[in-house]
Amino acid sequence: MTSTEMLDRSPAGLDALLRTSPYNEFLGLRCTAADPEAGTLVLEMPLRPELERIGGEPQFHGGPVASLIDTAAVFATIVATGVVPPTVNLRVDYLRPSSGSRLIATATVRRAGRSVGVADVDVTDEQGRLTAIGRATLSTATG
Repeated sequence: MTSTEMLDRSPAGLDALLRTSPYNEFLGLRCTAADPEAGTLVLEMPLRPELERIGGEPQFHGGPVASLIDTAAVFATIVATGVVPPTVNLRVDYLRPSSGSRLIATATVRRAGRSVGVADVDVTDEQGRLTAIGRATLSTATG
C-alpha cells in the first residue's frame, strides 16, 4: 500500500496518477471530477475496439466494466483517505448492456475506517442509463 500524503487530489492530479498504470492507460480511464469532502470521484472510459463484447458492436465487454468499477472505487478511496488501497473484494452487477461511445463511473466512499473501506460505484452510459453497479471492499490499513 502506498501513501499519497503529497498527492494532488484534483482531477488533473488523479489523472496523472491513473496514467502511471499501463493498464489504466490502455483502458483510457480519465478522472473528470473528485470531491474529497464527499468522498466521491467520477471516471470515464471510452469504447475502443479492444474493449468490445463482440467485434463491431458498440457494447463494452464485462471485464473492462469491472475494471472501471474497481479503479473508480480505489481512486475514490484515495481521494477520501490519502491511501492507495488494495481491493479485498469486488462485486459487480450488470443491469443492462453497457453501450455507446463511453461509460461514466461515479464512486462514493461509504466507509473509510482504519483497516477497511467500502465504496459503491454506479456506471452509466452517455444517455444517463444505469448499466452496472459495484461495491468494493478495500484495505485502508497503513501498517
